[in-house]
Amino acid sequence: MNIAELRDQFEQRLAATTDQKQVEELRNDYLGRKRGLITGLLKELPKLSADQRASAGKEINLWKLHVEEALNVRAEELAKPVEAEDFDWTLPGFERQIGAIHPLTLVRQKIENIFREMGYAIAEGPEIDTDFNNFAALNFPPDHPAGDTQDTLFVDRLDEKGLPLLLRTHTSPVQIRTMMKHKPPIRILCPGRVYRKDEIDATHSPVFHQIEALAVGDDITFSDLKGTLLHFLQRLFSEDVELSFRPTFFPFVEPGADVSVSCVFCKKKGCSICKYSGFIEILGSGMVHPNVLENVGYDSEKYTGFAFGMGLDRLAILSYGIPDIRLLFQNDIRFLSQFRVVP
Repeated sequence: MNIAELRDQFEQRLAATTDQKQVEELRNDYLGRKRGLITGLLKELPKLSADQRASAGKEINLWKLHVEEALNVRAEELAKPVEAEDFDWTLPGFERQIGAIHPLTLVRQKIENIFREMGYAIAEGPEIDTDFNNFAALNFPPDHPAGDTQDTLFVDRLDEKGLPLLLRTHTSPVQIRTMMKHKPPIRILCPGRVYRKDEIDATHSPVFHQIEALAVGDDITFSDLKGTLLHFLQRLFSEDVELSFRPTFFPFVEPGADVSVSCVFCKKKGCSICKYSGFIEILGSGMVHPNVLENVGYDSEKYTGFAFGMGLDRLAILSYGIPDIRLLFQNDIRFLSQFRVVP
């Protein structure tokens, strides 16, 4: 096939293009470095005699320039906006997705607002912290299983004091940092991401969210803790919510208690979600251990305090009836659009 026939073929295909994709396909077919038609013709030039090579090379290069210019012009033409008289007004419009606030953000904002009304400040800290802030200052013994590499994600470097660094396993290090910088009274709420070596399933994730509260001052008692939790959980769920406290052990509190709320789904009648007990365990709490107060430089004879913490992901699941924690991290627009707030 001579160049004249190839030109005619190119012009026909160029005239038939209707979008940018077709123009790019045509560009690759003729100018592509590996399989382009013109590129192939240029590679064949060394096989010709010297006289033929000169004339053929000139003709091919002139055509190549024409093809490049013609493709650029066609691309610009297709990029121009469609004139009103050429537009088919009977075509359906483009669907526009309206953004939605993530359910974790919705629950976090609601909790923060409840505690702000009670006079709490929002405190945040780094997600990479020292072993001291994450464990030792919180009265964890050196051989506690939580500090093992099978449970905690350590960072392969040390801080400026030579202490091990890790991805925090709870937001409690924020409490330690705050107490080491400020004197009582303190009332803070500490939300944020935390990390543990968990397998991903319907109720567990190696990356999840916690929110903890701390109050330290004069004459703070367990009754203050119970009253705070009752007010908070009734505001979060409903006014008829009941609490159940069960003694338990945490290294950083004494005494400690697991707190359950009456099932918001079955109203204490018993269902599969509450395992037919009528209550759902929701958080851990207790009075701040004297050793923790001493570790941050507080006089444990003068000051007392309470602390509690809960999984934000679990609260979101309970608040919205979400069956699988993995839905919170998959960024599926079909799932997230359900939480769109309609003005």
